[in-house]
Amino acid sequence: MDRQRPLWLFGDQLGRHFHSAGGAPDRPILLIESELALRRRAYHRQKLHLVLAAMRGLADDLGDRVTLVRAATYREGLRRFGRRVDVHEPGSHAALALVERLRAEGMVGDVLPSPGFALGRSDFARWADARSGFRMEDFYRDQRRRFQILMEPDGEPTGGRWNFDKDNRQGPPRGAVTLGVPPPWHPRENGVDDQVRHDLDLLCQESGSKVVGRDGPRLFAVGQAEAQRALRRFLDERLPTFGTHQDAMLGADWSMSHSLLSVPLNLGLLDPLAVVEAAELRYRQGRAPLAATEGFVRQVLGWREWTWHLYWHLGPDYARGNRLRARAALPAWWRELDPGQIRAQCLRKAMGGVRDRGYAHHIERLMVLGSHALQRGFRPDELSEWFAASFVDGFPWVMATNVIGMSQYADGGIVATKPYTSGGAYINRMSDHCGSCAFDPKVRLGPRACPFTAGYWAWMKRNEAELADNHRMRQPLAGMRRLPDLDAVIEQERYRQG
Repeated sequence: MDRQRPLWLFGDQLGRHFHSAGGAPDRPILLIESELALRRRAYHRQKLHLVLAAMRGLADDLGDRVTLVRAATYREGLRRFGRRVDVHEPGSHAALALVERLRAEGMVGDVLPSPGFALGRSDFARWADARSGFRMEDFYRDQRRRFQILMEPDGEPTGGRWNFDKDNRQGPPRGAVTLGVPPPWHPRENGVDDQVRHDLDLLCQESGSKVVGRDGPRLFAVGQAEAQRALRRFLDERLPTFGTHQDAMLGADWSMSHSLLSVPLNLGLLDPLAVVEAAELRYRQGRAPLAATEGFVRQVLGWREWTWHLYWHLGPDYARGNRLRARAALPAWWRELDPGQIRAQCLRKAMGGVRDRGYAHHIERLMVLGSHALQRGFRPDELSEWFAASFVDGFPWVMATNVIGMSQYADGGIVATKPYTSGGAYINRMSDHCGSCAFDPKVRLGPRACPFTAGYWAWMKRNEAELADNHRMRQPLAGMRRLPDLDAVIEQERYRQG
């Protein structure tokens, strides 16, 4: 590796562990704002704002060390730069294919391992090749052992348990409007934000623009210093209450006790291993309970790393999986982030959060948005693209296993042992939405029939043959077969959307 050769960084590779990787803190940096990349999908406006502000902010922070090129394509940007560059492993199969083409053309030199994850891809390949099958829980435990996070000297997990998930599944406190926890850190906008907002205004005015979602005050970190402040605020003030209600939903409290660190993590501003080490330190100091700390570590060192590695391990064909043969196109109100047409309170709140912030927390993604899409038979590949473009923390590697596998069961059980969908009873138990909804979660037929309750049974009947061999679905299937009004429910749900 030539440490004097410029390093080309993509817009999700902006932290110190990227631009100073390999012990080269003075290496020249190239950033390219590609017009084609900005226009390729119907991105949320706030997502584009975050990426552009982060890139321009890094250019300001590093001064003459950075060359920022604005060009029609990445290839044109490299040609204008005029020097061969190295690059870290990018975050998608498409981007890697582009890098390899540019490498064949002599524009790119070395492709370096990504420092954005604790475990390298070659290490994961050895781990996966050593077993006939693999589970996230096995991977997570090995991650804890490998990096000695929440481990004791005798090799046992701290607290005698690997997983405190059962302690972290409570519904919202009875009668609560918010959790009443300290608010998350939010940034103060600056001149870079003003410049980005002006440029996005021009983009939105241009013919053929595909930008979706509302503009709004920037809510997430886009620089190294901001990311550290956001991390400290979470660890010092919100980690102690993280966990207990992490699966709950409150209509007036969009952030709950969630860390809101997925944006700076996925922009490459935070080193994930340093993040979990800092969380463990809070526990060791007696400043955060074990269940909350373990739950956070599992999200970052377990599931996030697992998602990254499975994206590469399973290959590009995985994203085209469609085991349940779902064929419905995403309706216009999904593509346009328009909650005004939605009557179901839970779905309207979740979609409104995506429109207003480009964000919804993991249960809203999985058990509201994802569950609705699964029940209505939306195409998994379209849905995965939608999540990647509409969420401020969304990237292709994030969505393959989360959407194709976990949410839509389109891989037939590689990631999840059962489809993750439910009737309205679950949403009623885990949220405050149902009390003010036009529908009743206990009703499956008639004008007050909950679209999740009725949709659950209609979906199950439609996919009965595919689900019959799944032992975790035997009891729900038996319950479906006993419904006296199943045919009427199926007919009712045939054309309903929201």
